[in-house]
Amino acid sequence: MSSPYAYEERIAIAAVRRACGLTSSVFETLIKNETLTKGDKSPVTVGDFAAQALISTVLHNVFPEDPIVGEEDASDLRVESGKEMRDRIVGLANDALKAPLAAGDDAAWGVGPGKELTANGILDAIDRGNHPGGPTGRMWTIDPIDGTKGFLRGEQYAVCLSLIVDAKVQVGVIGCPNLLIDPSQPEKGTGAIFSAVRGHGARQLTLEGTDPITLRIPPTTVENLKFLESVEAAHSSHSFNDRVTEVLGVKAAPVRMDSQAKYAALCRGEGGSYLRMPTGVGYREKIWDHAPGEVLVVEAGGVVTDSRGQALNFGLGRTLGENFGVIAAGKDIHPQVLAAVQAVQAEPKAKV
Repeated sequence: MSSPYAYEERIAIAAVRRACGLTSSVFETLIKNETLTKGDKSPVTVGDFAAQALISTVLHNVFPEDPIVGEEDASDLRVESGKEMRDRIVGLANDALKAPLAAGDDAAWGVGPGKELTANGILDAIDRGNHPGGPTGRMWTIDPIDGTKGFLRGEQYAVCLSLIVDAKVQVGVIGCPNLLIDPSQPEKGTGAIFSAVRGHGARQLTLEGTDPITLRIPPTTVENLKFLESVEAAHSSHSFNDRVTEVLGVKAAPVRMDSQAKYAALCRGEGGSYLRMPTGVGYREKIWDHAPGEVLVVEAGGVVTDSRGQALNFGLGRTLGENFGVIAAGKDIHPQVLAAVQAVQAEPKAKV
């Protein structure tokens, strides 16, 4: 049976593929002072803005009526103090937009020779991601560089794009330029795209969007379990995760990496569960940080819930609402991980 979202997936893969090329280029040529600080103190590079502009432009050309929920906005770039960075972002975005058409690309998408935009056109493309989200209709989420700190370290980051329809993620694409193509054969190098369509499976492709490999989370046991978790303790409670590890009797050290690359790694069996529990009161997970990964894991045969065992709700706006954490795992091990999380939460002096 053909997928009802096959065209959307094709566009998403093409946009992420082009954005991965842009971000890789930015890393090689990073210049001092090309990093801003957002309100949450996480670094933002010119690559964030340029990649969002690129992806937003493609989506707007193909699906002009679809709103976009994007991580970045261009307000700091519109003032005079942002001119130097603005000029760099415009140049980077236009270099990516006007790059030669790859196999399967279409100039009608707003890419290819002669497709550069004005500075205002680039800024407007970034700001197109200001949709508030909600429970009904179609909307795309963009996280142009998920795991910015990993990106700046030359480690794991991801270019993430999803299509949500009536609060359910239907398409998810995650580009991981620094992830090993095959963990068992490091000599093959790095770089892969992961894609899923609800009801139609998950797959890994090359950075060129070719040679699909079907993804299925392999069965595992507690004895063989490895947790995937964030590098930054500010993003996920390592102490809570350590206690869950003790309760389960897990012996292996956690695998720590930035970004939604963790979801991709889980789908390939590089860890049995991704655990992201809140570090304190107040922070709310953004929908763009989990939407592509959620459908990828589910379509690879896994389960994604919060610590209550409930599915993540992508229809509450730009966030997932009150933070009950995220637990992703294969179907065979998820119930045990969930039970251990709830047991630790019930402890009178649980470290959270």
